[in-house]
Amino acid sequence: MHNERVTYLTSAERKAELEAFAKARGESVGSVLREATARYIAEPQSGPTPEEEEALKALVNEVNDAIPLMNASLEDMSKTIRKTRSKLDKTLREAGIRK
Repeated sequence: MHNERVTYLTSAERKAELEAFAKARGESVGSVLREATARYIAEPQSGPTPEEEEALKALVNEVNDAIPLMNASLEDMSKTIRKTRSKLDKTLREAGIRK
């Protein structure tokens, strides 16, 4: 078997945890990492469950329904701001504060 080197960068805390874990198992850090990667690669890469997929679809529908209402609310706020600015401008002009 031909071996290749892989460099794994981690925090000092994680390295200490890894070393303690390996020591408690009576193994080397390399052995623990080889086993962990073999298990990870062997795991089936699954997507969302049917229940999760349905929940996501429901959320998307809720967001799609909410967007027009949010847009209308923002437009109403913009109209209110424009009216308020206009009234304020008129009041300031009448008071001689603004030209």
